Amino acid sequence: MTLTGFTDEAGQALATQIEVTHALGWKHLSARSIDGQNIHDLPEAAFQAAAGQLADAGIQVIEFGSLIGSWSKGIESDFAITLGEIERAIPRMQQLGTKMIRIMSYAQKPWGEDQQEAERFRRLREIVQRFADAGLQALHENCMNWGGFSAQHSLRLVEEVPGLKLIFDTGNPVFQRDRSKDEPYPWQDPLEFFHAVKEHVAHVHIKDCLNPRDGETEPEKYTFPGEGQARLREIMDALKEIGYQGALAIEPHVATVFHSKDGQAADPKVCFDRYLDYGQSFETFLKQ
Repeated sequence: MTLTGFTDEAGQALATQIEVTHALGWKHLSARSIDGQNIHDLPEAAFQAAAGQLADAGIQVIEFGSLIGSWSKGIESDFAITLGEIERAIPRMQQLGTKMIRIMSYAQKPWGEDQQEAERFRRLREIVQRFADAGLQALHENCMNWGGFSAQHSLRLVEEVPGLKLIFDTGNPVFQRDRSKDEPYPWQDPLEFFHAVKEHVAHVHIKDCLNPRDGETEPEKYTFPGEGQARLREIMDALKEIGYQGALAIEPHVATVFHSKDGQAADPKVCFDRYLDYGQSFETFLKQ
């Protein structure tokens, strides 16, 4: 099993990200941001320097955690922004030998409003096709985007967007309402979500957390593997049962939460140590 993770949660400097990957004894990382910028937004000189560091360290970038269609962009956003991200990402992925890129289906509008599904499908078809034409795979993550409203929404994306595959994030269902069910819209069940989409899953993100308190929109607390409500043990068993051969990418959020309202970040040493602890904890969890 290939283990990787979003190392920007350990530190923004690439040297720190490489250091924590080596400390875990891993050979892969999931690239999201370096020095505060997403990897597809880095200036060219900075990207080339990063590529050299990764090559020297013997670290393979297994996925780009892009901002394409992310929860930070509404469906009314200028599509030219997305196209620019694609144009920058493709040659960088090819240079690094990275085959997978995480995309989303644009931010959720308040439930009950027009979600502009047709425009979302149109955009995703073009996004996926552009990567496919370059020999690369776009993967949709069940985050705070249209496809994250429920497993049925993710399946609708697969149906509407030829060539699209899925990233399943174990923790994201815990803090999202299941909009495929009746009011009062229960929290999504991570295991139920996984079983509904599993035949389309090509990559897995690992996080665990607790349901929000009433009236909250964010989890009260992100936890170490197996300590939250993500049903992580059952999902790992289910992955084993289907013979999953992809990677598992940790996204701890225990020290840094990238979509918190204040962009909160702990002390740099705390971030590094917690990420390292999380990776080691997950290895122990898998052995059990």
